[in-house]
Amino acid sequence: MQGGKIHKGKIRLMLTITSIAVILMFSVYAADKFLMPVSFVLLILSMIPFYLEFEKKELNAEEMVLIAMLSALAAVGRVPFAALPSIQPTSFIVIMSAMAFGKEVGFLVGNTAALISNIFLGQGPWTPWQMVSWGMMGFTAGWLKDVNLMESKHRLCFFGFVWGFLFGWMMNLWVLLFFQLSDISWKLILSSCIASFKFDLNHALCNVVFMLLFHERFMKVFSRIKEKYGLLK
Repeated sequence: MQGGKIHKGKIRLMLTITSIAVILMFSVYAADKFLMPVSFVLLILSMIPFYLEFEKKELNAEEMVLIAMLSALAAVGRVPFAALPSIQPTSFIVIMSAMAFGKEVGFLVGNTAALISNIFLGQGPWTPWQMVSWGMMGFTAGWLKDVNLMESKHRLCFFGFVWGFLFGWMMNLWVLLFFQLSDISWKLILSSCIASFKFDLNHALCNVVFMLLFHERFMKVFSRIKEKYGLLK
């Protein structure tokens, strides 16, 4: 059973990565007028398998409330830090949710947190990209935990550091697509990643700091909730 769950996780991960890869290829080769519509369609399609899998779970009211609270915590945690570029605890909360309650919960928390926080910070064409990026951050954290690759705090810090950059690189794509540049190329994509390096580094280091300071406390609280109330086991 566990092997089957991991196998399904790999399939969903591959589907989402493939969708992002297709978007990247379209950004290089497709006609300008199709770039943004195609990216939105592929992003939405990449999220469907996760919601369908989550829909199959038999959740009680308490578990739904817990997921809603985690999503709200991740979303609200982003708002006070809006004035500080790429510095926020949202990514940390998304990763911790996945580590404690599983990859599906991690994806849902990250996905929902982006949507809710943008109600306060502003919705736009960047919202679906943030939803997928934070959702995949949570999903991959839970998936790596399932295959025993997140056993130590050092690995967790490394994961948070890497995703600080991956998140920024994924967000760079929507900017290029939004402006419908006619000369999009791999060099331009690389240049955008270099230009965002400072902000991505802030995000990466912020994730590491939160991991070092609060990882054990959050895991202790989440584990206690999980065991005491029998939620999301």
